[in-house]
Amino acid sequence: MMHTTFYNWITLIRWTGKIEFWITLILGLVYAYQVWYIVSGLIGLWKEKKEGKREEVPLHRFAAVISARNESAVIGQLIASLKQQRYPQELFDIYVIADNCTDDTAEVSRKAGAKVFERFDHVLIGKGYALDWFFHQLHQQGMDNEYEGFMVFDADNIVDPNFVPEMNRTYSTGHYDAITSYRNSKNFDSNWISAGYSLWYLRESRFLNYPRQLQKTNCAISGTGFLVSSEIIRENHGWPFHLLTEDIQFSADCASRGRRIGYCDKAMVYDEQPTSFKQSWNQRLRWSKGFYQVDAHYTGSLLRAIFRGGREGFSAYDIFVTVAPAMLLTISLIILNLFLFGICLAAPLWVQRSVLHIITGDLFDLIVRYYFGMIIVGALTLYTERKKINASIPAMIYGLVTFPLFMMTYFPIALCALVQKVEWTPIAHHAVKSSRMPV
Repeated sequence: MMHTTFYNWITLIRWTGKIEFWITLILGLVYAYQVWYIVSGLIGLWKEKKEGKREEVPLHRFAAVISARNESAVIGQLIASLKQQRYPQELFDIYVIADNCTDDTAEVSRKAGAKVFERFDHVLIGKGYALDWFFHQLHQQGMDNEYEGFMVFDADNIVDPNFVPEMNRTYSTGHYDAITSYRNSKNFDSNWISAGYSLWYLRESRFLNYPRQLQKTNCAISGTGFLVSSEIIRENHGWPFHLLTEDIQFSADCASRGRRIGYCDKAMVYDEQPTSFKQSWNQRLRWSKGFYQVDAHYTGSLLRAIFRGGREGFSAYDIFVTVAPAMLLTISLIILNLFLFGICLAAPLWVQRSVLHIITGDLFDLIVRYYFGMIIVGALTLYTERKKINASIPAMIYGLVTFPLFMMTYFPIALCALVQKVEWTPIAHHAVKSSRMPV
């Protein structure tokens, strides 16, 4: 009887191990192409040569669009950095959407030199709705045809002086309907939360969008610092991207319809990252819920685009697996081990000792593999981007060590996003600036 009981437990654990193996194998195969992204990104940097005299390109007329809600503390810095662009000012206008503001954001923006549109709508809330409203206002005033493209920023950004010239150079190739940029951070060294965000965005720029650009496949828009052509705005009759993650929704829409998104590595925008865990939780909860929404709305169209094949099909596959809830599979492995751990407590003591040893060992191995996997990703990012990071070496090392912990907090966030109702909420920003940044 004792041997039968023990045998049953061991059989159960073996089946659990097989499930873990197959889930790990499937995830590895699905995301294996991103290893090539890392390799090609490193090779691309290694082969990159200093440019000589660059050819002149046509200068296009652009507008910067900033959606701001109670951002009087930081929006002046952004507008000042946009005013200092090394680009003809007569070809570049600055618009601020003062969206449901209860402070003096509109007044500060006007004094700084921006054209301000004030919006008050307490039903349709969020950046996507604000952008859509703005483009309709511009159309009604007959001004939408004055611009060839619109650059979208968040109020807490600071923009490198060469941002617009570099985006113009990439836009002038005529290959892209939208272009994203290099996303740096203003406050890497504030704490482990801001460092975690910063590393993730740097990794996204260097080892996702940069290799995509090298391979001539679609890049993905990441929240801020991107350009969208006026043709796309006209074709979409505004900005009809209103899910909780309107940026990834736009990226999925472009991939499913064969629209090209490029990347400009030399156009840099500095973004302020949250430092409060509560704010970070709420923001990433919205992102996770938004990813689920994009899955629900675009899985069918992305799958159809994948079967078109070629670069267009691969771009659809890339964005499909990017938004796929793969983290839930990893979470399921952890829950499975914890479930076995729980029911094992009801077994005889002599069974518990043997079985729990196996279960805790598997769980420990899973966590260790994830931790060191994130350490490798973070270390490569720090190595390649170290000269661009606004932080000391000790702060970078601290950010690296805590990066896996930051990423692990996504596990409970992803679970909560499955069942919790999530709405857009503003993130408080402060006048954070490093001496290594412009303005």
